[in-house]
Amino acid sequence: MKKIIFTTALMLTCALGFSQTEEELKAQLGPKKDSIAAIQARVDAIKAEIAALPGWKMGAFGTIGVNLSSFNNWYGQGTPDVSSGNIAVTANGFANLKKEKFFWRNSANINLGWVKFDDKNDPNDDDSFRQATDVFNISSLYGRKLSEKFAISGLGEYRTTILNNFNDPGYLDLGVGATWTPITDLVVVIHPLNYNFVFSDNDAVFQSSLGAKIVADYTRKIGAINFKTNLSMFQSYESSDLSNYTWINSFGYTLWNGIGIGAEFGLRNNKQEALNFAQNGPTPDPTATFDSIDNDLQTYFLVGLNYAF
Repeated sequence: MKKIIFTTALMLTCALGFSQTEEELKAQLGPKKDSIAAIQARVDAIKAEIAALPGWKMGAFGTIGVNLSSFNNWYGQGTPDVSSGNIAVTANGFANLKKEKFFWRNSANINLGWVKFDDKNDPNDDDSFRQATDVFNISSLYGRKLSEKFAISGLGEYRTTILNNFNDPGYLDLGVGATWTPITDLVVVIHPLNYNFVFSDNDAVFQSSLGAKIVADYTRKIGAINFKTNLSMFQSYESSDLSNYTWINSFGYTLWNGIGIGAEFGLRNNKQEALNFAQNGPTPDPTATFDSIDNDLQTYFLVGLNYAF
């Protein structure tokens, strides 16, 4: 009986001791987390000071999305023998020069995608990967500083597709005006004098014009997170039918050795492209006009693995 009482008391003492030790460790964890947060804040502050120093700053990150599948004798679906796939690649890069009296900012965005749907029972079916997403944007902005936040600037921006119909259409914006940089990572361009050159075989639809150019770009890296949002707008002085805008948002989160997860989402509104599609698309309507078409919002998104350089 004494042995049973002694054993029970010993077990209770050990359990109490373990509980107290766990509580003590948890109590110590709070200050440690505060210390880590304080260290990270100091590191971020130093990185911000480095980013503000004159000289070249370069960087890039991208996302790869891959989805491949193959079915054989899968009778529950309409096409029991099918091979399908989706491959998409995005890349965002920048090279920025900052000096005491001027800056030069260069950036590029590429998004390419291919899709495949091969019905093995259809001998006339296309079994190859076909081009899907196709986005190519590059820009170069030079500014002469009037102050730390304002500059007189000139911008060149080119947008097109590269896998299919290269430079048909292609858009080249050249203009001058002012640039506002309220914080380190945000650039706002307002150019009231800008000419939008449009290159295309269909001159009846695609027209160049004079107008105003507005660009807002925010590019930031916070720890393992890369983020970029870019809005590019052109407002034609001749007609709103010749105006357009493109808004692209890219995100990357690094998990291990530069590899992580990423996403990209894009919006575009371009009435000239909508009219060209209505006149020359799968169900062409040669009588379509700017007033008769539905100018639907163009969108795309990609989610997949990300790599940060």
